[in-house]
Amino acid sequence: MIITVTLNPAVDKVVIINDFKAGSVNRVSRMLIEAGGKGINVSKTIKRLGGQTKAFGILAGQSGSFIEKSLGDLGIRHEFVYVQGETRTNVKISDPVNNLVTDINEPGPAVIEEDIQKLSHKLFECLGKDDIIVLTGSAPEGVDKGIYRAWIEAAKAQGVRCVLDADGELLKQGIEAGPYLVKPNIHELERLYGVKTYSTDDVIDLAKKLLNKGTEIAVVSCGEKGSVFVTNSWVAIVEGIKTTVKSTVGAGDAMVAALSYGIHSRLNPEETIKLASAAGTATVMSYGNQPSMEDVKNIMEQIKVSFLSRE
Repeated sequence: MIITVTLNPAVDKVVIINDFKAGSVNRVSRMLIEAGGKGINVSKTIKRLGGQTKAFGILAGQSGSFIEKSLGDLGIRHEFVYVQGETRTNVKISDPVNNLVTDINEPGPAVIEEDIQKLSHKLFECLGKDDIIVLTGSAPEGVDKGIYRAWIEAAKAQGVRCVLDADGELLKQGIEAGPYLVKPNIHELERLYGVKTYSTDDVIDLAKKLLNKGTEIAVVSCGEKGSVFVTNSWVAIVEGIKTTVKSTVGAGDAMVAALSYGIHSRLNPEETIKLASAAGTATVMSYGNQPSMEDVKNIMEQIKVSFLSRE
């Protein structure tokens, strides 16, 4: 099973506004509201891919109840710890006329150490050696930035593979524990090492640094330019596919989901890479993180993968 953890879930409200103008009155042409947060998005994609998943995390208030009900309606198993306050709402403004997406993200409720201990107990009580645990997204106020590192170390001690998709200090500390797979985007990777990249070779060199602590696979998503996959035995480059961006909600999460699904299902590297790339691209092309499997399969046929070196 693929276990996901979302410390800072959200209700994602996607509003479509043609020719959006800041500082002016704008008319919404369409609106979608759904359960969100990076780990939850991962579980939703895994479910669509036909995989087995269970979502863990922290919820609060009526928005939290909405998220829990939404997952139940989708048939996704879940287990949450409820805290004081209200789960955040993130507004995504999609402007199809100018091909722009604007994100307005709330901070989320504060969390105390007791809440984290409760969640940790629930999480590690259910882990099995064949599971993959996906640790992704931001941490709310009150949570130690070393939380992912501690959980990766604990999971590895049980023989469980970990996937990490985070930013800032959560990423910096998390990679020290050597998760099985790390997936930063290019901006997160550049911030991590304090440098700018100007070529594919630059990205590959930086990605290789992620393998120094025991990580086996480093995946760097580069938006419309494609992505780079690096292991100790091979490097693969995926060309970007030009497309109209309808929403950026969950695109990276769909990629993480497909990577986790491919690894758990023992797909070969090329199949996994194509599935992950297609899942991310299909999500960008749809509103509300809801691409069909038919869309994903069609895009897979267009994905071009180049292996630069293999054993």
